[in-house]
Amino acid sequence: MLTYTTIMKRLTCLLTATVLLISISCSKSNPRGPVNEEPPVLPPVSFTSKDATAAFNTFNQYFYSTTDKLYYSNTEKKDIGAIWTQAVYWDLIMDTYKRTGDAAHRRMIDDLYQGGYNRYDKYNWRNKVVWFIYDDMMWWIISLAHAHQITGNQEYLTRSIEGFQYVYQESYDKEHGGMWWDFNHTGKNSCINFPTVIAAMTLYNITKETAYLDKAKDLYSWSLANLTDSTTGRAADNNIRGNKGWSDYTYNQGTFIGAAVMLYKATGQQSYLDNAKKGADYTQQKMSDADGILPAEGDWNEQGVLKAILAHYLLTLVKDANQPQYLPWIRKNINMAWGNRDAARGIMHRNYKIPCPTGIVQSYEASSAVEFMQVCPPEK
Repeated sequence: MLTYTTIMKRLTCLLTATVLLISISCSKSNPRGPVNEEPPVLPPVSFTSKDATAAFNTFNQYFYSTTDKLYYSNTEKKDIGAIWTQAVYWDLIMDTYKRTGDAAHRRMIDDLYQGGYNRYDKYNWRNKVVWFIYDDMMWWIISLAHAHQITGNQEYLTRSIEGFQYVYQESYDKEHGGMWWDFNHTGKNSCINFPTVIAAMTLYNITKETAYLDKAKDLYSWSLANLTDSTTGRAADNNIRGNKGWSDYTYNQGTFIGAAVMLYKATGQQSYLDNAKKGADYTQQKMSDADGILPAEGDWNEQGVLKAILAHYLLTLVKDANQPQYLPWIRKNINMAWGNRDAARGIMHRNYKIPCPTGIVQSYEASSAVEFMQVCPPEK
């Protein structure tokens, strides 16, 4: 027969085990750590240029490694972020410098180049351990060309040209057209084809060599036929053996728009501008929610950076092609994200509609609204 003392000991053990199991379960289901269930409610905002600078400086405070001269993957500051996202962050730095003219931001352009040089085998494009997919390389090739345009540094241009020549030679399908996404040539994705058009046009704008323009026109024409619905402005994610993969991603919309805008500026051909506007309209009307808020891509993965790419190229449509009708929509997204920033840290989240988590946050998911703020002019 169990005594009262024995019963109480067993009940105590059972209660302790239950609490422990609940604790373990909670820790596994929430990799970000504790989340404040009732975060402070921030008042409605209309972001300013000062806010844009604060957002960039805060992003650097929580994600930039002054030792590595690259960005961490998250606020724990343990691991450097994915190779291709560093090129996106480099463009973020450059877009900030173009807006502010701040000498500290100018130094960061050279610093991040050095960080990549140190970590990625001195930008050795033939190293198939450092580089394992073509689009990762092309993002850097574009950003290197952008860095030359801003700084005049010839080394940046040389690296960009070398990278473009290598990737185009290895990836372009001479028989059927289009760029292969991977080294094994299994598919042709938007994430390599439209960025290659952008890289070619950027190098054309710098060098005035018509071979780059010819490549851009050819590749854009192939991509329009094989990677978009030209009626709606929807960009497919991929084309595998002639079959379009219809998955919507904001960065594909962004580079589709950016490639068309650059060709429009160079040629004056109206169809390029029409396609760019279709791409923007599809993103606003079909990919955003009923209130016009962009999708929350990147559930704890690198896709959190995709809207930063959209931001960079969507604003080229506004500024370079004089299409200001998109500004209210863009500003609404920025104000939603900035209004939902972490009140304590000042960082934003990939899901603009919810308060930023108070635990671990990835640099990927925190980056896109910061980029939007650098390239979109505040409302007067």
